[in-house]
Amino acid sequence: MNINLTLIIEGLAFFATAWLVMKYGWPPMMAAIEERQKKIAEGLTAAEQARLELKEADARVEVEIHQARQQAAEIIEHAHRHAGQIRDKALEDAQAERNRQKAAATAEIVSATERARSELRAQLATLIVDGASHILQREVDANAHRKLLDELVAEL
Repeated sequence: MNINLTLIIEGLAFFATAWLVMKYGWPPMMAAIEERQKKIAEGLTAAEQARLELKEADARVEVEIHQARQQAAEIIEHAHRHAGQIRDKALEDAQAERNRQKAAATAEIVSATERARSELRAQLATLIVDGASHILQREVDANAHRKLLDELVAEL
């Protein structure tokens, strides 16, 4: 009977220990395990969410880089066009200035030529009067013969 009583006491002790563990030890362990599982699940969800956000951010960065490159290309193209316009404008201005200076020089040459011709005509008229006066051995009155001298100058 000792074996049976020992067996019963051991069984009661086992069930008492199991009951105490189930009543006071098991719920906190299960709560800790469930909390740990919840944290792991949240971590996995957060990691998946972060991976998706990173993928979206990479896509946005690619789009922004593409846009930035397009803007840079447009800015460079605009700068090239603007430089070409400035170069063309400078060339036009230089040609206009050259033409203006050429026209001014031509006008100056024409004016100087006319002045020289006028002076030469006047000198020639004087020389003709002096020559005629020597030829005729008398003085020619320039005022009296003005009409004749003017006709001579006009012919020259």
